[in-house]
Amino acid sequence: MAWLLCACYVAPVGADGDVIATDRPSVTASSTIVPRRALQIEGGLQATDSAGQWTLDLPQLLLRFGLLESTELRLVVPDYFLELPLEGSSIRGFGDLGLGVSYSLVSSGGFDLAVIPLLGLPTGARRISSGGYDPALELPWSRELSPRWTVAGQLASFWRTVDGARNQTSELTLLLERQLHARWNIFVEYAADVPQHGGASELLHLGTTYKPSPHQQIDLHVGVGLTHAAPTSFVGIGYSYLCPTH
Repeated sequence: MAWLLCACYVAPVGADGDVIATDRPSVTASSTIVPRRALQIEGGLQATDSAGQWTLDLPQLLLRFGLLESTELRLVVPDYFLELPLEGSSIRGFGDLGLGVSYSLVSSGGFDLAVIPLLGLPTGARRISSGGYDPALELPWSRELSPRWTVAGQLASFWRTVDGARNQTSELTLLLERQLHARWNIFVEYAADVPQHGGASELLHLGTTYKPSPHQQIDLHVGVGLTHAAPTSFVGIGYSYLCPTH
């Protein structure tokens, strides 16, 4: 999947605006904006099985800062990747840095739509970095169906560098979320990446999020690949914190 962090729409709990809504742990990016002048820190750990080869990926760190009421700045801190078991030929090292902006296009009547332009910078290790400047554009949306049900999705395009050449990839996701409790949500998601060259990667993704407080979130997620080009399976955990504006 994309070098970007996984994302998840989470319905607010509480009356004030400073309630955490994260980009974890689903593929679908958040269609809501971090409150103005607030800093949100999201991180996690994921283990991925690709045909018997396991890779550990951490800390999946995303920093989001509310610049304006409808605009946030994003910094994707390079992840560290480690192939397991450890051997002399195992790939290990940091991935690429990512910079982006999220702008709210619509936020009304339970419907949210945002646009997120991003740019990946070739800062990673030689065997991990794409080696190029990789732009991307995401259009995440979400719709509240009822107080407990939300549907969300995303259309995206990534212009990745593969072996020194561009390989444009289109992405489609669809997510259904259920609120079990004021602080506890579960979701099921389908995600597909279709590159210009190569096979399509399709995933079935399940996850849950829990908020011990309005400014904190803990997540757990698992996924399985539906096509040969997708990972066989993966599992991850994460923690996110919203630094309040007051």
